[in-house]
Amino acid sequence: MSITAAQFAILGVAAFALTGLLTWPVRALAIRLGAMDAPNMARKTQAQPVPYLGGVAIALGISIVTLGAVFVGAENFVGENNDQLQDLALTVLLPALLLGAVGLIDDLRSLSPWPRLIAQSVVGTVLALVIVNSGTLGTPFSQGPAGDSWINTAVTIFWIVGICNSVNFFDNLDGAASGAVAIAALGVFVIAFDRGQELVSALSIVTAGATIGFLMWNKSPAKIYMGDAGALFLGVIISVATIRLNPGITPIWHSLAIPVMLLAVPLLDTCVAVFSRLARGLSPLTGGKDHLSHRLVRAGLTRPMAAISLWSASGVCALFALGVYFFADSLGLLLIVVFAVGWLTALTLFLRTQSQD
Repeated sequence: MSITAAQFAILGVAAFALTGLLTWPVRALAIRLGAMDAPNMARKTQAQPVPYLGGVAIALGISIVTLGAVFVGAENFVGENNDQLQDLALTVLLPALLLGAVGLIDDLRSLSPWPRLIAQSVVGTVLALVIVNSGTLGTPFSQGPAGDSWINTAVTIFWIVGICNSVNFFDNLDGAASGAVAIAALGVFVIAFDRGQELVSALSIVTAGATIGFLMWNKSPAKIYMGDAGALFLGVIISVATIRLNPGITPIWHSLAIPVMLLAVPLLDTCVAVFSRLARGLSPLTGGKDHLSHRLVRAGLTRPMAAISLWSASGVCALFALGVYFFADSLGLLLIVVFAVGWLTALTLFLRTQSQD
């Protein structure tokens, strides 16, 4: 590999430090602009107003470090893979920044859910077409004739849009979304690094570093929230990182299970919220205190303990994903079955707890 382990470490530390440093002036700007999340609605659980716009710091941290490695490091840092990294920057960062901009408008002007969903669908469609047609889809869902590319495109669109919404939904507790994305990104990095996938490795380690840097400000009690700008930006980044990851294990559905495992907790949160709202005759796009974090707090956990519980669950899911990868032949099937049973059990138990609008 032309990028060494030490250089990957530098990327991660740089993203951590830069995002952490940028969050301070971004927080000050949010306070000055009045971009505050005030506890003026029933579903708001914080005691005091908290600034939005933390997503701006995350987007800047990831973009600056990634573009710096591509355009400044050039031959000395990324060597012969510079052209590939430029492609990654333009095909991942640009769509992420576009959706992040939509989220920023929502943070400042409070858009209705439909413009956000339309923007996600448009960006997801363009991204899926680029990824599938360029042959950079990590594990194609269908490996049949060329005509089957529509299946891969449809699944990729569904994944990108679904993960964007899951990260956004999961950002309902101090540190929940940033911690879950950091853990998922570290899981992607371990597998991508072992497989020699430099592009995915670089993207995932930078994402992990940036989200951990932001987590220093976002953990309970949060001094700043990432807002929709950060959630949608990270949704694109982590969905593309997982969709381009190629674990290379057989059968194919074992490889396909790994991205789902890495993001299992945000996906669980989304399913619990959506199913409970549909059961109550509510729109899935409405807000409410029916997420995993709200149910854990109502069960008696403090907000910090609820966050730690969700991080721990994400960590366990990531370990399952790594177990499937490293022990594919001996334990892969067993781990997937145990994981599926555990996830469905958790879904059932959470849905049986009382929902609250």
